[in-house]
Order: sequence, then structure tokens, then C-alpha cells
Amino acid sequence: MSRHARGFTLIEVLLATVLLAAGLALAFATLRASTTMVGRGEAIAQRNERMRAVEGFLRQRLASAQPIVFATDPANLRQSRFAGGPQRMRFVADLPDYLGRGGPYLHDLSVDADGRLSIAFSIVQPGNTRTLDEVAGADPERLADRMKAVRFRYRGLDQENRLGEWQDSWNNVEVLPLQVAVELQSDDGRHWPPMIVTLARSEGGAGFEPPPEAL
Repeated sequence: MSRHARGFTLIEVLLATVLLAAGLALAFATLRASTTMVGRGEAIAQRNERMRAVEGFLRQRLASAQPIVFATDPANLRQSRFAGGPQRMRFVADLPDYLGRGGPYLHDLSVDADGRLSIAFSIVQPGNTRTLDEVAGADPERLADRMKAVRFRYRGLDQENRLGEWQDSWNNVEVLPLQVAVELQSDDGRHWPPMIVTLARSEGGAGFEPPPEAL
């Protein structure tokens, strides 16, 4: 007597379909999670690489600052070689060869209201008679976006020729500070690595102004 092949019941077909759908859903969920993790890892890597590039650029530029005059006050003939505030600093340094411009250039580093950290360059002309308020770089180049906090600080030698305290402003514009600190925080709350740069050409002058009666 011949045996007839037994077919699948409706319940078995439905069960197989459910299992297949569950397997596909799990596979897609795993793939989506893996893709998200890879994308997040790439974003973090790119951000870290950007941070290192910006940090290296700022260190190099500040370390190579030169005591070259870029502004003169016509009232008292006071010459500006370094001007610094909590969110803006200006100094002169030679540009690197890869930027394709030689000679001393004014470096104007600042952060705007949108949290964009930028630097602008302009060539320093001999015998410049512009005042400090008139001096600014042209065509800012973006260094970093979406910064929550940016702070520049400065330190020089005090009146007793010892290392002074950190200051939010460098008022002794005729000399370079001894050290500059750059503190950056992204809008996600992440702090960039602390950066303290010693200026190679600094004379370490005091960053404070003596009172008028002492002059």
C-alpha cells in the first residue's frame, strides 16, 4: 500500500510565517543598531580629529607669535604687539607655508554670538598707523562651530619678576604675555582638552596697567 506525503497544516504555516517575521525583525533591528553605533563612532572620531587639528593649529600659531607692531595709538604713540580679551585676541605671526602666504600676518582670533570660533588674517604693513580699535583681520576662517563657552586667559611676570596670576584680559599691549590659556566647551557640554601655550618670543611683561598716580 502506497503512503501519501503529509502536507503542512494551516497552523504550521502560520507558525513558520510568524517565526520568519520575528527573525527578520530581529535581524533588521540588529543591523539598524550596528549602523547607528558605527555612525556614532565615526562622528565621535571625526569630532576628536577636528579637536586635535584645531588644538594643534592654535598651539602652533600662539607659540610663534612675534613682538611686531600692528597698531599705534596716535594720542600717546603706544604700540600694540598683543591684545587679548576673554573671547578675542590679536597678535602677529608668520603664516605656515601650506596657507600659501608668506610674511608676518595679524592673527585675529574670536568667537561670535553663534558660538563660532574663527580666525582672520591680514598682512601687517610697515609703519602702520591704525589704532587698536581699527585693527581687524579680513575674511574669517572657521575653526569650530557650536561652541557653548570660549575663554582666553593670559599670564605674565608680576612687578617682582615672578610668574603672575591668570588674567581675563591682557592690557599691556606693548609686550607679549608669557603664557596663553584657551578653554573651549562644545554645545553638548563636552570640554576640549585644556590648552596652555608658552609664547616663544615673550618677554613676560606684566599684564596689568599701573595706576595713573604711579606714572
